[in-house]
Amino acid sequence: MTTSADLIAALLARYPRRIDLSLDRMWHVLAALGDPHKHLPPTIHVAGTNGKGSTVAFMRAMLEAAGKRVHVYTSPHLVHFHERIRLAGTLVGEEQLTEAFRRCEEANGNDPITIFEITTAAALLLFAETPADVLLLEVGLGGRYDATNVIDRPAAAIITPVSMDHMEYLGDTISKIAGEKAGIIKRGCPAVFAEQSLEGRLVLEAEAERVRAGPVLTGGQDFRTYAENGKLIFQDTQGLMELPLPRLGGQHQHLNAGTAIAGLRAAFGDSIPEAAIARGLRTVDWPGRLQLLRGHVTRYAPGAAEIWLDGGHNEDCGRVLSAAMEEMQRRAPRPLVMITGMLSTKDSTAFLSAFRSLSPELFAIGIAGQDAARSASDVADQARKAGLSATVAGGLTDALSRVGDRRWDVAPRVLITGSLYLAGEALALDGTIPT
Repeated sequence: MTTSADLIAALLARYPRRIDLSLDRMWHVLAALGDPHKHLPPTIHVAGTNGKGSTVAFMRAMLEAAGKRVHVYTSPHLVHFHERIRLAGTLVGEEQLTEAFRRCEEANGNDPITIFEITTAAALLLFAETPADVLLLEVGLGGRYDATNVIDRPAAAIITPVSMDHMEYLGDTISKIAGEKAGIIKRGCPAVFAEQSLEGRLVLEAEAERVRAGPVLTGGQDFRTYAENGKLIFQDTQGLMELPLPRLGGQHQHLNAGTAIAGLRAAFGDSIPEAAIARGLRTVDWPGRLQLLRGHVTRYAPGAAEIWLDGGHNEDCGRVLSAAMEEMQRRAPRPLVMITGMLSTKDSTAFLSAFRSLSPELFAIGIAGQDAARSASDVADQARKAGLSATVAGGLTDALSRVGDRRWDVAPRVLITGSLYLAGEALALDGTIPT
């Protein structure tokens, strides 16, 4: 019996380029499928460098708390490919995914197509044929030429913080990268921008003005989010909401939550009740983002050690993640140990430099099953360039075992980080499978 994994492998063998930014192949396969992208529920399109997935997770939790059926498309997956497609609240089943792939492959014929493009086409086909109230559609890479950018009139376009990442595809300045992200902004449709650098904000606002998007809402100007007296305060032109602090850890998640709220209000006005927004903040789930692991990996932990997981991998992620670690250290000091694996396409030194003031002990590892992963010795060299003490380990379990075998006066705080692929490996080891 042919599985979705079999079809993915066959497609990769036929057209091995994983990234090839263009919309021509998408228009071709969608037309052959009967234009499913024209038969979707109201769609919120989300681009940005950091925080896309968290912002989508917040919106999903808030919408579902309001009783809405929500489709979700995100990438990459952590453990199972099916995590990328959520149909009306439930991860796509194997038979559904395999049949959608088969139909897309038949429609595309022998023409070249990337795996992300055919996955996006399959997702849009399933979204069009499964009833739901809202679709949350996350950009894969960039925006302007991303396979998801086939929606003519989104209910809202959201752009989360823009920073340096994927420079080989999007450009080597914030302005160039922001220009690619801005490609999802559409004429006459609401645009919501998270707080940005001045360079990024100017580009986004200029593009919104050029295409006559509206209304345009910018974080820090048209809406604000901040913590006060143990509450999350959201304020915009409609007033002020006093909400619970979000379940997702780190102050950066306050801003992601605020962007999610602003996006929902831009798309749907006040039809999402404040009570649903509050409940969504308490119940939101987004694995691999500052997540405390409590499953099988704890058998490696000495005493009451904490084991945290975060898939951060670029310079801005390093800043927000190190800030979160600093806050934990202020509240409850512990020796900090980092277990880090990274891809060769990422600026490892820039990411790791953010942790210098914390003086962590770092175990450098490779990432299982990833051809683009840096070797453990390369990660260690990058860490030393960043001013950190680094030791090479034989992999995730070896690094955890080395931490567990040592005698500690105070049980350490362990942070596994550097890549979403490593996050997936850690979740599989922990037995914490996203659902």
